[in-house]
Amino acid sequence: MKLGYKLLFGACVAANLIATSCVDDMKFGNSFLDKAPGGTATVDTVFSSAVYTQQFLNSIYGRQYYGLPYKDDTSLPVSSSPYCGKVEALTDCWQLHWRDAQLYSQYYSGIHTANYSRCQDKFCYNDEKVWEVVRWCWLLMEHIDDVPNLDANEKARMIAEAKCLIAVRYFDMFRHYGGLPLLYASFEGNESSYECPRATVEETVNYMIKMLDEAIDSGALPWAYGPGADGSSTYTGRWTKAGAMALKCKIWQFAASPLFNDNQGYAGGASEAEQQHLVWYGGYRPELWENCLKACEDFMNALQANGYYELNQSVNNTPAGYRYAYRMGYLYQGSKEVIHSVRVQMGDAFNSSTYFWHNWSDLGRNSYTPTQEYVEMFPWADGKPFNWEETEAEGKLDEMFAKGTLADNNLELTRDPRLYETVIVNGLPKMLDWSNNAGLMSGQPYELWVGGYDAGNNSRDETMRFATGYDNMKYYIGTEYQRQYCQWVTLRLSDIYLTYAEALLQAKGDNAGALTWINKVRERVGLGKLEDCNPEKNLTSNKENLLEELLRERVCELGMEDARFFDLIRYKRADRFEKELHGLLIYRLDEKGNRIETKWFEGDQNQGAPQPVHFDYERFTLHNIRRYWWDYGFDTKWYLSPFPQTEINKGYGLVQNPGW
Repeated sequence: MKLGYKLLFGACVAANLIATSCVDDMKFGNSFLDKAPGGTATVDTVFSSAVYTQQFLNSIYGRQYYGLPYKDDTSLPVSSSPYCGKVEALTDCWQLHWRDAQLYSQYYSGIHTANYSRCQDKFCYNDEKVWEVVRWCWLLMEHIDDVPNLDANEKARMIAEAKCLIAVRYFDMFRHYGGLPLLYASFEGNESSYECPRATVEETVNYMIKMLDEAIDSGALPWAYGPGADGSSTYTGRWTKAGAMALKCKIWQFAASPLFNDNQGYAGGASEAEQQHLVWYGGYRPELWENCLKACEDFMNALQANGYYELNQSVNNTPAGYRYAYRMGYLYQGSKEVIHSVRVQMGDAFNSSTYFWHNWSDLGRNSYTPTQEYVEMFPWADGKPFNWEETEAEGKLDEMFAKGTLADNNLELTRDPRLYETVIVNGLPKMLDWSNNAGLMSGQPYELWVGGYDAGNNSRDETMRFATGYDNMKYYIGTEYQRQYCQWVTLRLSDIYLTYAEALLQAKGDNAGALTWINKVRERVGLGKLEDCNPEKNLTSNKENLLEELLRERVCELGMEDARFFDLIRYKRADRFEKELHGLLIYRLDEKGNRIETKWFEGDQNQGAPQPVHFDYERFTLHNIRRYWWDYGFDTKWYLSPFPQTEINKGYGLVQNPGW
């Protein structure tokens, strides 16, 4: 078959599925048919039993996008492989320092072409299991009425879930490619030829929205799963009405953004794909932002009526308490802030969890080191913006992360609590008690100075972990997370709040309304109102300034959750992609003010030396590796991925994206 689909069980049953919908008592992968008559797996077999059909749906859930690379396995979406790489490393906020990731070799060097192989594109068109999921969902919907002893309500729910799965997998690919071939039925897999042309952006968006509307309007989906919800917590991780409504908000947000919704196509308008409206709407349509606003309002009204979802709040007004509230809001599997998540089933180095992200970070394979530009986006603890030059002039760079020490019982975290949950910074205690919601900090401080216990010479040599003078904390956390369970958050409430703020600003020019929802997100971590903290920016009336602050707020709240890359893409921010980035060299000072390159823990601490708190700081330009875009500019072709040339050549209707 020309789209590269396989027979149903050539790719599904024969594969060893890893990701799950977290229905723990179900079997997954090829084991789900281990009781099939004769040991063979056919469509007739799968849909001859309610149990087999349920397990088949679970297996489809196993092909959702999971944003933390953890296993290189051809049965999984290729983005699950660390040899591919996370798109956030293409932004201004992180620099990847593991050379074996293809994103490093293909994108940083600027050599990526349409003639790519497995792992080489940031989101491989024919190896992300998108088309497998879409086909399997259509198969389920086509055969569901053949299943005996399956309750009518459960049939309706499974159909609604299948439509959500189709919509989310299309959206995963839409963000990278634009308009896509639209499938309205399964294929047998042996068609000799057929036409399946690429649809316009508008048609693709309408297809996704129609799937979600049908799922929402079916009445078959519960609002939520979990303790105290109307759906059993056993099914947590399945699609819900809340998830479908939230996904609508995100689809309209992307569709309404300037990448697709502007007076001119992003590549100038002359390319075949632009002329056919495959990569934009063909002009600016204000009603698209109105659609986004309507979807957000519908979600908010349903939330008010049904409850359940809420931002996780601190039990005290301390930086550590705010850290804990933020952390458990996205990380904890029982969080009521999470609207939809994806989980995987694997053992970590301790064989007691599902968490390879941490293990491979320790090995350096997940060296997504934050940049100085990103760290400076986080405000002070009161919410006022951080300014390096002003802080340096005041002689307070030593206080830009913390004041005091745990040992002296006077430790004060001086910045936005989300900074410490997103970036490992110098002097941060390594532990935040998982079991105590007050957020008790403990452990040795991170030593990120040149020669320090943790960073060693990595920042000076710009290699692997701590290459920029920082390391990633998001989804990493520390040793307290090694025996917990890890989920990738597809949708969470704070993102929807910020999406609502953006829709209010873009659709109505409602600065005040937008600020209300931005400030709800900031308030959770103890920050002052955005407009009060930035009086010179006139945020109550200046739309452009507020939009810029909103994009900054989004990356502070949603760091390493793929938000930054897609924000820069949808707003066509070539200026940020071209921006030369920096790290931070930290030098420890002795009591005379001289630089010393020695560690404290397992070093002079043993001779009674107090924890170092005085340092020299130097911002340095990243050079290992320099990105192609910094020296040669950002070509607009990079906004969307190229379709593989092998797929173009098959002649079923793909038109290549501009520039490729």
